Amino acid sequence: MDTKKVFDYIDSMRGEMCAVLGELISYPSFKQEPEEGAPYGRAARDCLDSALKICERFGFATDTVGDRAGIASFTEGEPLLGILAHLDVVSAGDGWTFEPYKATVRDGKLYGRGAMDDKGPVVSVIFAMKALKDLGVPLKRGFELILGTDEECGSSDIKYFRKHRKMPKWLFTPDAEYPLINIEKGRIESRFSAPCKSEKLMSLHGGKTVNAVPASASAVVGGISEDEINSAIKAAGCTAVFTLSAEGGAIKIDSRGVSAHASTPETGDNALTALIKLLQALPLDMPAKQLLSGLAKEFPYKETDGASAGVAARDEVSGALTLVLSVLDYDGKSFGGAIDIRFPVCETAASVCKKLDAALKRAGFEAHSGGSEPHCVPSDSPFVKTLLEAYSSVTGKKGECIAIGGGTYVHGIPGGVAFGCEVSGEDNRIHGADEFIRVDALAENAKIFAEAIVRVCNGGEPV
Repeated sequence: MDTKKVFDYIDSMRGEMCAVLGELISYPSFKQEPEEGAPYGRAARDCLDSALKICERFGFATDTVGDRAGIASFTEGEPLLGILAHLDVVSAGDGWTFEPYKATVRDGKLYGRGAMDDKGPVVSVIFAMKALKDLGVPLKRGFELILGTDEECGSSDIKYFRKHRKMPKWLFTPDAEYPLINIEKGRIESRFSAPCKSEKLMSLHGGKTVNAVPASASAVVGGISEDEINSAIKAAGCTAVFTLSAEGGAIKIDSRGVSAHASTPETGDNALTALIKLLQALPLDMPAKQLLSGLAKEFPYKETDGASAGVAARDEVSGALTLVLSVLDYDGKSFGGAIDIRFPVCETAASVCKKLDAALKRAGFEAHSGGSEPHCVPSDSPFVKTLLEAYSSVTGKKGECIAIGGGTYVHGIPGGVAFGCEVSGEDNRIHGADEFIRVDALAENAKIFAEAIVRVCNGGEPV
């Protein structure tokens, strides 16, 4: 491949890349009510159709799979390499400076929902394909782009795809970060409950999302003085902030911490476990005090490795297990809660679930836990090495593997890794207001993908 010629051609198409990305951003393709031929809503299907029409216009064969995903093929025959990206987005939310579904270019950045997650990377792949095709760069082995429309809400699109089509032997998703993610920890989600009637604990609510450190929690207690509560707050020594207010003859306790993703709980401050630590120190009646004391013992405030519950684990390649007690509610009749665990490759889901359920039983709760195994592609595989070489060749930066606690679009798909497009130190405001991608990053990503496609498809077949 004449690298300079291909890269110069990609640079010449920056304006067209922004226009195509703007077209895709115009579709509010978050999950909506299903329609005939549109299982995730009309906007998601229209966005998929638009992307496939663009690929057809550029000379690629296209197909759809169950109205859930699409394929754009560079060559005929069974593909060796696939790139898996998605066109669905999260809803816009509040706080935008720019219109979320209208691309706006300002100071070298293109703003809009999906600009980085994942419509921008889709556009970079499409224009990498276009450059290779227009310049007549031959590929010895097949390649295809797979476009999904349900990544944000469980990836049922790819589950369906895998039942009806064969995935390429090697696969990467441009839906994470550079240089390359080859290890994703396993995940456990546990739901637990216990009946409880209490005269002093009237209600408790903490956390809404299982996969996040809760930033707030609250409880209403009666028959306990404000002085007793303030004394317990002082003794607890939490960095979470407590505030008290009167509520119908009772006292409401609000706990305020710092939210974080469940894969990195050490970066947050769990308002819920702080509240549990406080409540179990108050003179509550049984069994509320006993149950809260059990939770505080097994899942203490500030502990994120599951050591007290007996589930701690660590290995050199994927790091330590993380645990978040993320949801707990009490309605006057029973407790119900949830726990999120991310565990390293040295463990199994069955083993972690068994130990977690035992810890919850010790605390007085009935538990139902389940999850997925870790995902790992060896760092020394020829495929991984080839992608990292492509990354280093284009960027001049060191190519190395990363292990994460979260999961990507390729989790559980043999041979799949995450390759781009976020870079360390840059906040593209994914899932937030004013999400953006740098225009020069659109082009650089296209160059990286073009280099990777050629190296994988024209090199010796990875084994």
